[in-house]
Amino acid sequence: MKKDLVIIGGGPAGLAAGIAAKQAGIDDLLILERDGRLGGILNQCIHNGFGLHTFHEELTGPEYAGRYIEKAKELGIAYRLNTMVIDLGMDADGRTKLVTAMNREEGLFTIEAGAVILAMGCRERSRGALNIPGYRPAGIYSAGTAQCYVNMEGRMPGKEVVILGSGDIGLIMARRMTLEGAKVKLVAELMPYSGGLKRNIVQCLDDFGIPLKLSHTVVDIKGKKRVEAVTVAQVDEHLKPIPGTEEEIVCDTLLLSCGLIPENELSGALGVAMNPVTNGPLVNESLETDHAGVFACGNVLHVHDLVDYVSGEATEAGERAAAFLRGELSQTDKETLVKAGAGVRYTVPSRIAVDRMKATQVVRFRVGNVYRDAAVEVWFGDKRVNSRKKKVLAPGEMEQIILKKADLEAAGDLSEITISINEQA
Repeated sequence: MKKDLVIIGGGPAGLAAGIAAKQAGIDDLLILERDGRLGGILNQCIHNGFGLHTFHEELTGPEYAGRYIEKAKELGIAYRLNTMVIDLGMDADGRTKLVTAMNREEGLFTIEAGAVILAMGCRERSRGALNIPGYRPAGIYSAGTAQCYVNMEGRMPGKEVVILGSGDIGLIMARRMTLEGAKVKLVAELMPYSGGLKRNIVQCLDDFGIPLKLSHTVVDIKGKKRVEAVTVAQVDEHLKPIPGTEEEIVCDTLLLSCGLIPENELSGALGVAMNPVTNGPLVNESLETDHAGVFACGNVLHVHDLVDYVSGEATEAGERAAAFLRGELSQTDKETLVKAGAGVRYTVPSRIAVDRMKATQVVRFRVGNVYRDAAVEVWFGDKRVNSRKKKVLAPGEMEQIILKKADLEAAGDLSEITISINEQA
């Protein structure tokens, strides 16, 4: 099988990328989705709050996904469900991408593609990655698994709940479990700040009187067949439990909301250069990896807090993949590095070719701590060119700045751009 473009993943990123590529003139494309339906994680996110940026109205997750699914079908975009991509490689010429996948109807097959867009999303960090001691009883779930049980299967994971981690899914599940009649005892967060959006802390915890304990973690799980209680302890500045601060909380369920990991096993198989901070590929201004014709977008690239940003980023990836297939995306070694300076954890993209960029370039980033009344600064080499004051900067909320092509061209031969936080602003 041969295709001009293969998109791996049929969630919000894959759908938006496919629609953008089709509208840009690429007819021979295929979306591969391992689930039994399109839409990805949005299918189980039945709460509202989606679409405010994209559609300027408030939608639920399935409603937001439905709009993209309808558009994809209207455009006649081909897709295969229940299809698992198991390998990604290149043939000897280095130009053709080889996508190996399998499903029940066709068995094992390989697609020769001119370009590939990675849109596999992310997965939750499991208990095994957290090193929590204790037995392995029933009643321990990731927050996303519990969300699937409650919202899609109509099953309640438990009645008395403790949540470890204050990521957005954990906060939303605190509210959801409460609305379904469970008692959420508390949300414990290892860090001295929440990992979720401020609006979710207010709407999901404060409005329901659910306590949030910062700088706390679960140090023990009691129970053999079923969770009976968990022990929560305060941690010090090195994130180590402080002896004597242990508190036992009776519960039958522990939900884990301890971060998301981009699904990049396929990227690793291809040998794509990765960012150790995001666990996603390093990309340029076109969202292209260091392998020509391989693009990445959405949560496989870096974890987003708003699906609207995912769709916007994926639209850009689809348009740029189309440009690549038309031969309009010139390859160049003349790239400017985009560096994370003081207080910034990472930037996307990590390099920019000025001659390839559009009139403006969005650079997204996350900070490494909570900052108040600080400034986001942009440096061209050793020259500060922009400073924007912010009331609050928090790791749970993605930030962005916009670079202008005219400014970069005026700067001349520029080796690096640095985004940093100035606390003294």
